[in-house]
Amino acid sequence: MADKIRMKLENVNFFYADTQALYEINLDIYQNKVTAIIGPSGCGKSTLIKLLNRMNELIPNARCEGNIYLDGHDIYDPKVDVVDVRRRIGMVFQKPNPFPKSIFDNVAYGLYINGVKDRHYINYKVEKSLKDATLWKEVSDRLHSSALQLSGGQQQRLCIARTLAVEPEVVLMDEPASALDPTSTAKIEELIQELKEKYTIVIVTHNMQQAARISDYTLFLMLGKMIEYDVTNKIFTNPSKKITEDYITGRFG
Repeated sequence: MADKIRMKLENVNFFYADTQALYEINLDIYQNKVTAIIGPSGCGKSTLIKLLNRMNELIPNARCEGNIYLDGHDIYDPKVDVVDVRRRIGMVFQKPNPFPKSIFDNVAYGLYINGVKDRHYINYKVEKSLKDATLWKEVSDRLHSSALQLSGGQQQRLCIARTLAVEPEVVLMDEPASALDPTSTAKIEELIQELKEKYTIVIVTHNMQQAARISDYTLFLMLGKMIEYDVTNKIFTNPSKKITEDYITGRFG
């Protein structure tokens, strides 16, 4: 059975003021799969992932052309609520960014701003999200301590829990383990494998081994252009283009 398309990009171009950063991106992102975006620094990886939940709109004079669909609906349609887009398509950033609040309030934050008042429900969602982010056992006895006291790896899993609490359908991760030590990185990778049972995941990574280990599909970007997109196994063992092979084997980049 073919994998189901969850998001679709058609003829996407992106500009920072007068500088074009992405060219004619056409991409299918599949449900309950991990899609990795790889490529050298400055190739447009982070730009592309931010387009997927309209984070680019926070940048003055930036503009996007083309269409990006979630379940067949264009997320850039003027009638679409950007707040709803960002709830349905959550984002985890490169550097853990917990709020200077308690562990509990960090996870519950999205529920509060969405107007949820039911205390029992909030307690349930905080516990469930921390369990889903494999952090509950480590913090269950100190939920009202500051999140800033957690280690870097724990803070990143807390940020993942905060994203999961508002029940997104797609989770975007921009180099989520690049600031972490190898043990914490391994935990994040295991977590991503578990999360894809429930979520569609797109991850930017500069780590070739990580992309090979955790993704189902891999997109290779270079200078803002799609060079190759395929199932990860094929990209890493039998790429169609020599430039892909050169990049993956470390001959350049």
